[in-house]
Formats: sequence, C-alpha cells, structure tokens
Amino acid sequence: MILAELNVWHSRPAVPTRRVALGEDQLNFDPKPGSGGLLLAAVVAVHAQQLGDEESNDLIALLNLLEAGARVPQPRLRHRLQEDRIGLTRSTHQLVTTEGGRMSLKIAPSDRPEPHILAALYRAADQPGETRSALLTLLRSSTRWRGKDHDDLLRYLAGDVPQGSWAQSHDIDPIVWALGVLGFSQQERDNLPDSRQIRRTFRRLLRSAHPDHGGSKEEAGTRIESLTAARNILLDRRSA
Repeated sequence: MILAELNVWHSRPAVPTRRVALGEDQLNFDPKPGSGGLLLAAVVAVHAQQLGDEESNDLIALLNLLEAGARVPQPRLRHRLQEDRIGLTRSTHQLVTTEGGRMSLKIAPSDRPEPHILAALYRAADQPGETRSALLTLLRSSTRWRGKDHDDLLRYLAGDVPQGSWAQSHDIDPIVWALGVLGFSQQERDNLPDSRQIRRTFRRLLRSAHPDHGGSKEEAGTRIESLTAARNILLDRRSA
C-alpha cells in the first residue's frame, strides 16, 4: 500500500538546461510530520549524500531562506523552478507498506540529485504554519544522516537509534565489502583511498548505475543503496 508519493518533474540527463517542477503528489502530513514528511525527508537524505561540498553549502543556504520565509531567487542548486512540465521527465518516490506491515522506501534512481532535493524542499515550504516549520526542521535534520541503508534511514527519521552497527549485522569486514563495491583493491584495507578519490569514484559509479546510462532498471535501486553505504563506510573510517 502506498503511504506517500512524491513526483518530481525534471530535465532529462542529455538536456543542457536544468529545470524542476512539482507534480501531483500523495503526501499526508497529519499528525506532523506524517508519512508525507517522512518521504520528503528520506528523498533529501538519500540525495544530499551525492552532493559535493559546494552544493551542500548551497543546500543549507536554501534551507535558511525557506525557514525564514524569504523570497527564493532562481536558480537554486543550478536548477530553475518552473510551473509547466513541458519537456520534463518524471521520477516517482514512494513510502509503502509491505505485506507484513513494514514500511519501505522506493526511491527512484536519479542521474542528478539536485532536482529531487529541490522538489522535496519546495513541497515542504508550500505547507502552512506549524506544518511547514516542522517539515523544514525534519528536512534539515535529514541532511545530516550518514547511515547505511533505507531501513536505518527510516529509523533515523522516526527518532529511533539504530540497533548495532553495519559491521555487527554482517558476517564480513565492512571495509573489505565497501572497497569491493567501489572497485578498490582489498589490499588497500590498511591504506584507504583519500576522501576525494572515494567521492569521485562514488559519483562515477552512481552515474553508471542509472538506467539512462546503461544500468539495469530492476537493479538500480539496490545498486545505488550499496554504493551509498560503501561510500559512507569508507568516509567514516577516513575521518575516525
């Protein structure tokens, strides 16, 4: 069953102009933040990890403007907001329940993270009063998520502390696993690539995982989740 749905209209990867528009969504924010708020925050959290340092700073600046209720000059994050959807393509993100009653995220694969972040922020900013304030606070918190998978993300957004680390729930060395996912040699276990190389490799593989660039449509979501988890594991170890 679909609990929430966000439709993002954005420029196709091959188009040089960068545009984003909002669509007809299924978003319930009652009681705050509701299933709609969880989905918006999840979309921001997943895609914010794909931003570089400069874009991350622009995201925080945009959040500051939205929270202050200030006019938002265009473009933001190199994408211009428009009302019509002519020439744009649609990506759909969903929060669903499985047959066992468990919540699950269905995040559409993306070639660029920016339009999805912008759509979530603009949709939250459209809400009235206290709902708007609560949503923007949750979205700001979501930019700080550095977890490993969608289940961990939902626990984080719901305010729960994840039980155990990634390494404790798997039978293999997480560093060795992460190196393999990103295509690094396992011999680099004790001499990890630097942070810039990790991020650059992550972005290259993320792009190739997208169906528009030859990736499998059926496996794109799982592949992107694995790449994100591997990147976080290695960056966490670099900063430890």
